[in-house]
Amino acid sequence: MATSGSVTLEAPFESSKPPVIEGNPEGFKERFLRKARENTVVPIGCLGTAAALTKGLYCFHQGNSQCLQLKMHAWIAAQGFTIAAILLGLASRP
Repeated sequence: MATSGSVTLEAPFESSKPPVIEGNPEGFKERFLRKARENTVVPIGCLGTAAALTKGLYCFHQGNSQCLQLKMHAWIAAQGFTIAAILLGLASRP
């Protein structure tokens, strides 16, 4: 069961550098921008989700439970919108 020889563990990627995709001439930034242009609704949904969560956390910090409840509902709705945008984007691909 055990094999002889030494095993070296290497990190699969460096977190300080963007990932390198083999066989793809475009970089991470170019690919991200291209994907965002192909389906513009997904980044909007992601920003809406992040905004609702941030505002909800602020309301939590302030102790405003009514505002917190409203923002958490908005957060879940924004997540649903984002998932629907992703699925519709995948379904509309040729």
